[in-house]
Amino acid sequence: MPRIAREDKARNRQNIVEAAGRMFRSQGVDSVGIAELMKEAGMTHGGFYNHFASKDDLAAEACGASFEASLGALDQALEEGADLTGPPLKRVVDNYLSAAHRDAPDGGCPSASLVTDAGRHSDTVQRAYASGVEGYLTGFAQEFAREHEGEITSQEARDRAVLLFSRLVGAMALARAVSHVQPELSDEILRTCRAHALD
Repeated sequence: MPRIAREDKARNRQNIVEAAGRMFRSQGVDSVGIAELMKEAGMTHGGFYNHFASKDDLAAEACGASFEASLGALDQALEEGADLTGPPLKRVVDNYLSAAHRDAPDGGCPSASLVTDAGRHSDTVQRAYASGVEGYLTGFAQEFAREHEGEITSQEARDRAVLLFSRLVGAMALARAVSHVQPELSDEILRTCRAHALD
């Protein structure tokens, strides 16, 4: 295959994955049809199977790519360390549990937007989701261990990471679930959990 054709194919595949990441996060995997997805990616319906064997395969790749981007932002925050707004985990909590994140379900971390989809789909999708969750838990645990060096065991750091991530995902899922009908309640969930996520 000529180099330009390979590059075009890779670019087209990337466009499909990015469109799927946005659409799956905002609408859910089952709510997005292949024709609609391919149109969003700027291609025809028939081209889908030149890139993916199934929608599940695409869902797994899109989930993995979305987590990769989100984990990159987490890594950057942890590497930057404390700044004027506080320690890195506080910044992560504030960003994750923000109104901006809530109101943009097609972007940001896929953990809350794909949490039910992952549980309803194939092992391939669940593995991609689990890998992303593990990435967050590892990053959080390392930061807890660094912040409390000599004070907590590695298991205690891991336990704190599990609690923190569960609080973030649960709070965001709840805040999004009620945001249109009870915006005040949605704001309250975010505000309260931001204040206590690291307790």
